Amino acid sequence: MGAHNGHNHLNDDESHGRNVSSKRNLLWALTLTGTFMVVEVIGGIVSGSLALLADAGHMLTDTAALLLAYSALYFASKPADNKRTFGYGRLQVLAAYTNGVFLVLLTGWIVWEAVHRFIEPNPIQSVSMFTVAVIGLIVNLLVFKILHSAGESNINIRSALLHVLGDLLGSVGAIIAAIMIWVWGLLWIDPLLSIFVALLILRSAYYVIKDASHILLEGIPINISMNNIRSDLMSIKGVEDIHHMHAWSLSEAEPMMTFHALVDPALDSDYLLEEMLQLLNKRHGVGHATIQVEVNNCQLGEEGCKLD
Repeated sequence: MGAHNGHNHLNDDESHGRNVSSKRNLLWALTLTGTFMVVEVIGGIVSGSLALLADAGHMLTDTAALLLAYSALYFASKPADNKRTFGYGRLQVLAAYTNGVFLVLLTGWIVWEAVHRFIEPNPIQSVSMFTVAVIGLIVNLLVFKILHSAGESNINIRSALLHVLGDLLGSVGAIIAAIMIWVWGLLWIDPLLSIFVALLILRSAYYVIKDASHILLEGIPINISMNNIRSDLMSIKGVEDIHHMHAWSLSEAEPMMTFHALVDPALDSDYLLEEMLQLLNKRHGVGHATIQVEVNNCQLGEEGCKLD
C-alpha cells in the first residue's frame, strides 16, 4: 500500500490583520468601560439605585472580560512552539468560556440583591440615577459600536460584546426606572428591571458557554457538513473513497480536518491531493487539512473504508 500525507494552510496575513484591528478595538473598549465603571459605582452609591449598582457590577466584569479578551488575542498572535504546535489560538475560546461563566455568576448576584430590594425598598435619588444612566447608555453604545464589527467572526470578542450588550440594556433599564421613580415613586420598578436585565444576560451567557464548550470538546465546526465534504471530494475524478474523517477547530475561525483518501493508482496522487486541498479551502473554508492518500487499499482494520 502506498500512502502519503498532504497539508494545507491558509495565508495568515488576513488573520493577522484582523487580530491587530481586534486588539485595537478591544483596547479602546477596555479604556472606556473601565473609566465609566468608576463613575457608575459612585453614581449607584449616591443615588441608592440597585439598577445602577447592578450595571456597575456588570461593568466591573466587563472590564475584566475585555482585559481577558485582549490578553487572549495578544497570546493568540504568538507563534507555535515545541510545546504548543498549534500555537495559542485556543486561548480565545477559553476566554469566551470564562466570560460566560462570569456572566452567570453576575446574574445570580443581581437577582439576589433584587429580592432583598423587593422586601426592603431603599430610597432612590431618581435625578442622579437618571443622569448617570444616560451617560452610561452613551458610553455603552460607543463601546458596542467599536466591538460589533469584530465580534461577528470571533467568539472571544463576541462574548465580551455580550457583556457590553448587558450593560447597554442595564443602562436603558436604569433610565426607565429613574423616570418611573421620579414621576410615580415606584421604588419596586428598580429591582424588577434589574431582574429582567439579568435574565437577558443569562440567555446570552448560555449561548457563549454552549459555543465555547463545543469548540473545547473538539466538536465539528458549525458551518461544516461532513457529508457534503465527503460527497464533494468523491466527485473529483480518481478519488474512490473518503473515510476516517475528523473535523474540529482551534477557534471559531480556524476549522481543521484530517481524513484518508483512497485514490485510483493509475492517476497522479500528488495532483489529486492538490485538488482535494483546493476544494476544501475554496468551497468549505477549511484552511488546514491533513490527508493520507492511499493508492492501493485502506489500512487494515480501518472503519468505514473499502477493503480489496
